[in-house]
Amino acid sequence: MSAISERRERERAQRHQLIITAARELAETEGWEAVTTRRLAERVEYSQPVLYSHFNGKDAIVGAVALDAFAELAAHLHRARQDAAAGPGQALRAVGGAYLDFSVQRPALYQAMFILPTDLKFASAETPAPMRACFEEFVACFPPENERRELFAEVAWSALHGMAVLSESGRIPSGWQDERLDLLVTRFAGTAP
Repeated sequence: MSAISERRERERAQRHQLIITAARELAETEGWEAVTTRRLAERVEYSQPVLYSHFNGKDAIVGAVALDAFAELAAHLHRARQDAAAGPGQALRAVGGAYLDFSVQRPALYQAMFILPTDLKFASAETPAPMRACFEEFVACFPPENERRELFAEVAWSALHGMAVLSESGRIPSGWQDERLDLLVTRFAGTAP
C-alpha cells in the first residue's frame, strides 16, 4: 500500500470515528431522536453523502455507537470483576452492579446496545469481539468446572437486562436495585453475596 493510500485510509478511519463520536454525544445530550444525518453532517462538518459513504443510514450509525459502547462496557465489567473480593458470588455481584450502573449512567448508549434496531447479533459466528468480551466477563463469574456456565451467564445477563429496562421505564421501582442484585447473586451462586 502506498503512502497516499495509507493516509487516505487513516483519514477515512478518523472521519468514521468522528461520526460515531458525534452521534454518541448527540444521543447522550439530546436523545436518539435528535440523531439525524442532517444534524450529524452539521456537527462533523461533512456533507450527508460523506456520512452515507461511511454508514448506510441511522441504524448503521446506532450499531457503530453500540459497538463502541460494548467495548467500553466490557472494560468496565472486567475492572469490576478484577476488583471483586474473593468468595462465591462476589464476581457476579461486582459485574452485575457494574452492568446496572452502566445502564443508569449511560442510558443512550444502553439503548443503542440493546433497544434500538441494529444488525448486531449475539451468539452467532458474526458476533463482534466487543460483544463477545462482555459475555465472557459474565461467563468468568462462574467456576470453570461448571459445564453450564455459559447458560448461567446468559440467564444472569438476561435478568440484569430486564432489571435495567424495567427500572428505566419506571415499571419497577429503581430503589430496589441492590436487593434485586443480591437475590440474583444468591440464587445463581448458591450462597449469600
